[in-house]
Amino acid sequence: MTPIRTQVLIVGGGPVGLATAMELTFQGIDCVVVEPRTTVSATRPRAKTTSARTMELFRRWSFADEIRKRAPIPVGWSSDIAFCTTATGQEIARLRGVLGLDPADHHLVAEPGQQVGQPVVEQALRDALAETPGCRLVLGQRLLSLAEHRDSVTGVVGPDGARDTDGRDTDGGPDGLASTTFEADYVVGADGARSLVRTVIGASYQGGNSGRPNLSVVFRSPGLADHLVGGPALHYWVLNPAAPGVVGPLDLADTWWAIATGRPDDDRADPAALVRDLIGRDVPVEVLGTDPWQARALLVDRYRSERLFLVGDAAHQNPPWGGHGYNTGIGDAVNLGWKLAAVLRGWAPVALLDSYEAERRPIAEQTIAIAAANTAALPTDLATAAAQDDPAAVRALAERVRAAKRLEFYCSGLVLGYGYGPGLGSQTTDGTDFVPRAMPGNRLPHRWVHPGLSLFDLLASGFTLLGDPALGEPLLTMAESLGVPVASVAEIGVPVERFLGASLVLVRPDQHVAWLGDRVTPSQATEVWTNALAGFGPSSVPR
Repeated sequence: MTPIRTQVLIVGGGPVGLATAMELTFQGIDCVVVEPRTTVSATRPRAKTTSARTMELFRRWSFADEIRKRAPIPVGWSSDIAFCTTATGQEIARLRGVLGLDPADHHLVAEPGQQVGQPVVEQALRDALAETPGCRLVLGQRLLSLAEHRDSVTGVVGPDGARDTDGRDTDGGPDGLASTTFEADYVVGADGARSLVRTVIGASYQGGNSGRPNLSVVFRSPGLADHLVGGPALHYWVLNPAAPGVVGPLDLADTWWAIATGRPDDDRADPAALVRDLIGRDVPVEVLGTDPWQARALLVDRYRSERLFLVGDAAHQNPPWGGHGYNTGIGDAVNLGWKLAAVLRGWAPVALLDSYEAERRPIAEQTIAIAAANTAALPTDLATAAAQDDPAAVRALAERVRAAKRLEFYCSGLVLGYGYGPGLGSQTTDGTDFVPRAMPGNRLPHRWVHPGLSLFDLLASGFTLLGDPALGEPLLTMAESLGVPVASVAEIGVPVERFLGASLVLVRPDQHVAWLGDRVTPSQATEVWTNALAGFGPSSVPR
């Protein structure tokens, strides 16, 4: 291979690494993604829900429609979660309108969430980047060594399986590829739980795991949908003391996923038998893949060194309950991506990069805490009551389920209501409700300018000033002198002041409010831009 020279090298081509590349190229920055896997496996779809906020960020890249097109389960097919004795047995409770997937809530967001397996998202990202100028995907290669210098980062990448950290060429990789050197301005570690980038930074995980072994199974079962209790649902949570777990569809044909929870870590367990126990009927089961795991609640003590950064699972590992891990990683990618671009393009000081950890680490800390609380209310803890035939006991269990799982499945305040910095703009009481407020650090409140045109569609890839440009002239003039890209948008369908509470609102590239006010003097404009290009301090979640 020819030596690699790029502005940003991304180590790891899972969904978060690929999303980092999408944001960088969206901002005009060249990047290279190094990923050991040459293909995407459909048999380990760990993430299955793309949140409304992640879909909004995909919309920024004109990518949301592609995800909708590829998703085997169309938006609006179901937004239900069923709790039952078995997937074909008695239904105990049903939650409707969950996880921001209901199009009826579309007024709050530019995009509702989408139920779609991680492999579908990952392949769509690969395909998009393969056609994007400025991005190179290097598949079948992994990071072998890494060294950070004052003005650059250098290292060696080589075939998956190669272990020559001295930079010597090795053979035996895919297609006979040899190792090669690289030089980059920055390196982003999206290389997961065993991150070499994290090791070089000197960061370490803090936290632990649940100690409860689980087994995920992807399987094919023709005709299973005809037998399931209560009609279509995204999850069937089985409250059965002998066989607790979850079953759900991966498509509308015959492909399903299941999680057998709290099972002994026994390699001799028959996955097909575990699936049949969850279903409660002797149906055909063809096992396509298995994945044993334990829920981990881990957060690194630092997100960066000078030129190395961590995103996604390399920085934090969330228990899967609530679906926050992958979506939190996409938020990392966008936050870091626009800031790296601003520094590399010369319109923001290097100090802006300090705000990446200050803003994103508290978000991860809060989502991990909430996911861990969701873990504490797993079916294994609710299952004993389900064994009772007493109708009153079953009704009591249904209420207990609704209370225990409320934050897990109704989490709009957590998904949309987080803010950067210690501002006072509360948007949620407990993470389940969401009342948007335009305040510095918060996501810009959403509205439809007219059918099909979101307020977010009017925002530029750089900063955007909403309001009368005459009132904002000092900000626009100062931005021009600093070289900061800023677009002026005067019309949003209603007066800006009526909708957002101020005559002028400055919006960051990631759709969060940087500043708002009714007027600005030239001296105030200097302060506004100084603060906007410094980012916010430690984040507050939820607020």
